[in-house]
Amino acid sequence: MTVSPSLVHGWTRRRLPSELEDARAEIAEITWNEGLRFCETVFEMCSFDEINMLASYGGFPVRYPHWRFGMEYLRMKTGYEWGLQKIYEMVINTDPAYAYLLDNNTVVDQKLVMAHVYGHVDFFQNNAWFKYTNRKMLDEMANHATRIRRYIDRFGLETVESFIDACLSLENLIDPMRPHMRQDDNGIGEDDHETETTETLKLPSKSYMDRYINPPEYLKEQRQIIEAAQRKKQHFPESPRKDVLLFLLKHAPLNRWQTDVLSIIREEAYYYAPQAQTKIMNEGWACFWHSRTMTGHVLTDADVVDYADHHSGTVAMRPGQLNPYKIGLELFRNIEERWNKGRFGKDWLDCEDAAQRHDWDTGAGLGLEKVFQVRQTHNDITFIDNFLTEDFCRDNGLFAYEYDKRSKQFLIDSRQFAVIKQKLLFMLSNRGEPRIMVTDGNHGNRGELELTHQHEGVDIQVDWASGVLANLSRIWGRPVHLVTALEDTPAVLSHDGDEFKVQRNAGTKSKS
Repeated sequence: MTVSPSLVHGWTRRRLPSELEDARAEIAEITWNEGLRFCETVFEMCSFDEINMLASYGGFPVRYPHWRFGMEYLRMKTGYEWGLQKIYEMVINTDPAYAYLLDNNTVVDQKLVMAHVYGHVDFFQNNAWFKYTNRKMLDEMANHATRIRRYIDRFGLETVESFIDACLSLENLIDPMRPHMRQDDNGIGEDDHETETTETLKLPSKSYMDRYINPPEYLKEQRQIIEAAQRKKQHFPESPRKDVLLFLLKHAPLNRWQTDVLSIIREEAYYYAPQAQTKIMNEGWACFWHSRTMTGHVLTDADVVDYADHHSGTVAMRPGQLNPYKIGLELFRNIEERWNKGRFGKDWLDCEDAAQRHDWDTGAGLGLEKVFQVRQTHNDITFIDNFLTEDFCRDNGLFAYEYDKRSKQFLIDSRQFAVIKQKLLFMLSNRGEPRIMVTDGNHGNRGELELTHQHEGVDIQVDWASGVLANLSRIWGRPVHLVTALEDTPAVLSHDGDEFKVQRNAGTKSKS
């Protein structure tokens, strides 16, 4: 049975007014005829308070209870009341898809938003990076919330919430590429076979009989046996593991409820990962289709000014900032134009005559076919790497900026295409997160955990690392070490559960 968002948190579903329902049906038909393919999309009308609540929950009104959602709600509510931000719409990647519309939008805004939403849903359904997405995540989120509430009732709010805090600080320590790697017939990747866990030693039983058939004392004894065998190994894992959360689930000395909570955090992190990997493409695709639909089919003369005002505000980009709506939209338009005019292939690349390139038009007419192909196969990194050209950067006034501490302003650092592209790709690499891998689960033959930071020219934030390592030590139950470099000097950051230390070469200094 599917959970309806409109039945959660006590509000009654508000269907679209007849005028908007007619517009929705028209827009759905137009976009479908243009080639978009989307699942059933349910639109809900929300007040600003409701849509801020939904946004604070990541689009899901059925999330588990935690203070961070309340803090996020207050931040959004304050931003709305002070006129600093306004959420026009929100859509979640499920089947059916649910889209939330702000009820005080103008009619033309609502039409734009609906066209934008159908672009998003088409992208969710057809982009390869969403292939392994759980389309029933609304039900799964509700299940997660139920399980965590049970743990709160059993172990207390402070205990469970404190453990969730620790897990959330680690939620970025996953391998976004893992779902797309070849797996065996059981759906388990190769690194899942490296050792047994307590779960594999349990006898099969119904949930209500489990505590009798598999008593906690037995499970504790088996875990101690596994840990002792693991400590005898000189070094494990055999190769670095990018999915740190999975390694903790398999090897950390956690209680059953803690293992379940950590698995929930990991599952939700993997659900949101493709959205971070395709932010520019996804928003650009939605803008591409709302623009095409509105200007080509839906707008009346009376709507043009309001539409232009809203659209221009959406795609505006200030110096020092990257607006995914703007970059994505302009790149899709550029691809359509280039493939319509035949500006691709060897002849185009070999042409060095500026006038000839300016007038180049073979009448190929392959623009729409190409943008659909790009939408299906690429993520942000490959999108930028393959289709960001020097001509595009020049025509759109893209520069590389650096923040100048003296003037306290963003100043142009470079107009060179190679520098601009490199900075964009670096910004998108690993979603802007440091690359952390487990390299030794028995560091020093003492059962301590060693992780390694793949240094890529940017030092890790020591204050951030201090908090993360403290939580890792808490979960691992022993000291944790992070091998990295600080200011071009090899360094090891360590936390033993009480104290954080930074060791540069032979020298060590403590930080509180």
